[in-house]
Amino acid sequence: MSLSSPWRADFPALAALEAEGQTYLDSAATAQKPQAVLDALLGYYAKGAANVHRAQHLPGERATRAFEDTRTKLAHWLNAASPHEIVFTRGATEALNLLAYGLEEQFQPDDEIVISALEHHANLLPWQQLALRRGLKLRVLPLDPSGLIDLQAAQQLIGPRTRLLAVSQLSNVLGGWQPLNELLALANAQGALTVVDGAQGVVHGRHDLQATGCDFYVLSSHKLYGPDGVGVLYGRATALQQLKPWQFGGEMVMQADYASAKFRPAPLGFEAGTPAIAGVIGLGATLDYLSGQDATAIARHEASLHAELLAGLAARDGVRLLGEPQVALASFVIEGVHSADLAHLLTEQGIAVRAGHHCAMPLLKSLGLPGAIRVSLGLYNDGSDLERFFSALDQALGLLR
Repeated sequence: MSLSSPWRADFPALAALEAEGQTYLDSAATAQKPQAVLDALLGYYAKGAANVHRAQHLPGERATRAFEDTRTKLAHWLNAASPHEIVFTRGATEALNLLAYGLEEQFQPDDEIVISALEHHANLLPWQQLALRRGLKLRVLPLDPSGLIDLQAAQQLIGPRTRLLAVSQLSNVLGGWQPLNELLALANAQGALTVVDGAQGVVHGRHDLQATGCDFYVLSSHKLYGPDGVGVLYGRATALQQLKPWQFGGEMVMQADYASAKFRPAPLGFEAGTPAIAGVIGLGATLDYLSGQDATAIARHEASLHAELLAGLAARDGVRLLGEPQVALASFVIEGVHSADLAHLLTEQGIAVRAGHHCAMPLLKSLGLPGAIRVSLGLYNDGSDLERFFSALDQALGLLR
């Protein structure tokens, strides 16, 4: 019997896409939104949009209250010590750039930043460019054959000159949970700051950041079934005190004259200008929606669907799976078939998957590949989606081979 999703009806886009003959299997890039989020977005605009933190009138107070409620919900969702440890940005990418610029004064020439070989460009390029600006050394942790960061190599590379470790929680290409506890312990032993890219990991399960022990953690709303254009930077209070503002403008300033300015502490000190108010409020509705679901049932459904995906790929000749994916996605190539050609034929059959280097070009280069196909799943996907995918895949391969 085909696996069904009890959450599918909550996402109106799925029915609209299906009516157009589309099967959506690209949730790791961006996820569809539940009706509750659409209602929150419309509610904010329909009742009177207003700016936050700077108006005494009713629409402004209402917007500020809803905006700050989301900050409190996020602190609870991530088990931060305080809502003041939650900074809103315009995406995980902006959060990482904020860190790379805001921490710049913490580094001296020849200090070392350590990343891993599987990082998304968003968690590679800001640190690469920081290293070039400041004369730092960028160290890259290799992977083991399963696609996880090699801990033996990490023990050698994370040393006294390491000032910062930045790694992904869950690879967006290989789909493996990285050994965060061990990596963070190695960095902490050297007194290094630690950054975790949680853009993929936060979607699957609940993560206790106080227990994890990282200094900073970033995520994107749009991958967590929330609106686009909203990111989150979690920072431990003592770590945020080391961070300098990167963007300057309205609301983040306490006092200013023509000669100097004094800036607010976190979080408002890092939220210059008008934020994505509707998006933040929509993210709050996302958290309400997810909090009302059975997390164990979601995990069980995702695991069953993922197992079906892996089994179907393994049953087809010539498929090479990248790494040993553990949750929600699988990247693969097929011997003798260019991934771009395969992606084109899948697209023509209404199958929405990701093709290319997945914003992790150095990783794909290290694997000797110009690109790969990635299938990624959301809680709303079901067995019929995979049936359509495998049928389209077989038809495409019949034409290409």
